[in-house]
Amino acid sequence: MARDLAIDLGTANTLVYARGRGIVLNEPSVIALNEKTSEVLAMGHEAWQMIGRTPSYIVAVRPLRKGAITDFEVTQRMIRLLLQRVGVSRFNRPRVVICVPSAITAVERRAVTEAARRAGAADAQLIEQPLAAAIGAGLPINEPIGNMVVDIGGGTTETALISMGGVVALEAVRVGSFDIDAAIQNYIRREHGIAVGERTAEEIKITIGSADPTEGELRAEVRGRHLMSGLPETVVLTPEEVRAAIDEPVSAMVDSVLACLSQAPPELAQDLIVQGINLVGGGSLLRGFDTRLSRETEVPVHHVEAPLEAVVLGAGRCIESYESVQAMFMGTRPGAR
Repeated sequence: MARDLAIDLGTANTLVYARGRGIVLNEPSVIALNEKTSEVLAMGHEAWQMIGRTPSYIVAVRPLRKGAITDFEVTQRMIRLLLQRVGVSRFNRPRVVICVPSAITAVERRAVTEAARRAGAADAQLIEQPLAAAIGAGLPINEPIGNMVVDIGGGTTETALISMGGVVALEAVRVGSFDIDAAIQNYIRREHGIAVGERTAEEIKITIGSADPTEGELRAEVRGRHLMSGLPETVVLTPEEVRAAIDEPVSAMVDSVLACLSQAPPELAQDLIVQGINLVGGGSLLRGFDTRLSRETEVPVHHVEAPLEAVVLGAGRCIESYESVQAMFMGTRPGAR
């Protein structure tokens, strides 16, 4: 008997939820390929370790960029590997619910469902990430109350106002935590003349990155390759420097939330003053982001429980009660984008 699956196909990480078992897989969305033979060498954590550390003919690629499928073939192979890892074979074909960015186009939507079916799924349905996140966070989405979810992933920031089981207002921008990493890389290259990899930039973001001044801030030593001499060099970065470096992507995220708030009907906007804004996704864990967002929107902001897993847990709940939630799937409800 095939276990139905929910997959959060994220730009940064992919999570899989199996019906009756919970989360069975949580890996970076990276696949390592041998370009000479087109052979898949590794996926997930193993492939992530290879980023920036391989010979030229071995490439570690992320099939999704900015929340969009950049390589259909590689995405299909990754979904097939995911299904194999959780025990799917050609004898047991599960139903699959896949969480996708709400900014996804009709062509990309077809590409994802087609990739899942070719990879071994009996049926593939799509659900918008903010809607899945709201279900996973346990918000009262089926009641006539305004629930706002801000989902900051690796490639996209999505803000959705949800009421009566549907999305009332939506704002999505293709800016996410990878853009913060890239801004840090560009700043160090421009100001210090040093090249650092994306993994180093991510470590800097986690260690001293912030969207607003916070207590007990520390400096960080950064090692990289000097662009002129080509030799390894160390510089010391301050939190203020990093804050200034990442201000552009952070401001774009905040502006998208403000844009969504401006679309809210007056009755639901009133609810938000009481209910507040709910943050999910890895990018929302940036220090001080909640305080900055609260200051600029004048609305209370809080993180949901398990912000990294909320999306796949929500899709998992849809899998557990598949028949009763079909109206929430993309392409099945009236006026679906």
